[in-house]
Amino acid sequence: MNDTNITVQGFVGGTVSLKKAGDTEVATFRLGCTPRYFNRRTGEWVDAETQWYTVNAWRGMARNVAGSLVKGDAVSVVGRLNVSTWAAQDGSERLTLEIEATTVGHDLRHGTSRLARNEKPQREEAVAAEAATAGEPQADAVRDWRSDPSAA
Repeated sequence: MNDTNITVQGFVGGTVSLKKAGDTEVATFRLGCTPRYFNRRTGEWVDAETQWYTVNAWRGMARNVAGSLVKGDAVSVVGRLNVSTWAAQDGSERLTLEIEATTVGHDLRHGTSRLARNEKPQREEAVAAEAATAGEPQADAVRDWRSDPSAA
């Protein structure tokens, strides 16, 4: 599959919405990006036209995005670009740029942030229980690579 992956830095342009698409959560927000370039004739920086993207984040990232971002936040988004055209009510053709996000984060050039990790599901207990029923020693069933370097 040939996807177009992009990285866009910009600002959250409105409220982040969290909805369900069937059984799957999706967070959606608008991202505004205003490119700047240096005009050598005038010696000044010039803002180009603002580009607007609709960003969609799915599943667990959707909850994190909805709980972390507010209008005006500086963010970096990495994801797959989808371009679609559609006809408006007035008959004109419109273009929509959508990013299916694989990574979303605060742009730390504009402030500080602290990561609050999500709680992990109790998968380790389930793996240990399966190992016990299979006759394997429980101590070897699950090793955390962070606390046990030999598990890496």
